[in-house]
Amino acid sequence: MADAPQSRSFIPVRIAVLTVSDTRTPETDKSGTVLAERIVEAGHLLSERLIVKDDIRAIRARTRQWLKRRDVDVIVSTGGTGLTGRDVTVEAMRALFEKEIEGFGVAFHMISFQKIGISTVQSRATAGVAKGKYIFCLPGSPGACRDGWDHILKSQLDYRHMPCNFVEIMPRLAEHLQRRKG
Repeated sequence: MADAPQSRSFIPVRIAVLTVSDTRTPETDKSGTVLAERIVEAGHLLSERLIVKDDIRAIRARTRQWLKRRDVDVIVSTGGTGLTGRDVTVEAMRALFEKEIEGFGVAFHMISFQKIGISTVQSRATAGVAKGKYIFCLPGSPGACRDGWDHILKSQLDYRHMPCNFVEIMPRLAEHLQRRKG
């Protein structure tokens, strides 16, 4: 992993955390807590943290609201990425993606494989871009959230990370939307 060069200053990113669960409450949401704590520790701004049920409409409604907000640059969800009938986060979010970030899932599985072996195939961690913002969908376990943040998002959401990072291209994510207006 490349080191952060001293010539660049840190740029805080505004991040919203969405826990998708039928059973978790603010008090029992360990995965959301892991993400929120790491976001703040890294120097980013926690725009909002909410819990929604495993329901495609609820997930999309909340995500669409955040996609319209100026104080949200990134949405990180946890939960609903498995294979059961109630796991619908991926279906909800993919319908919103303008571009999918396939490498995110690949990287997540490489990291996860080192921890849980072949059981990583039961996760559908994914990411994409919508309305000029990033959306990252992580599994619902605290360990998966630690792995996703510590080994992917922490570096990629740090402008100082070289040779490239998600932050430096953020201003260009919505270029296609400006072209349509002109």
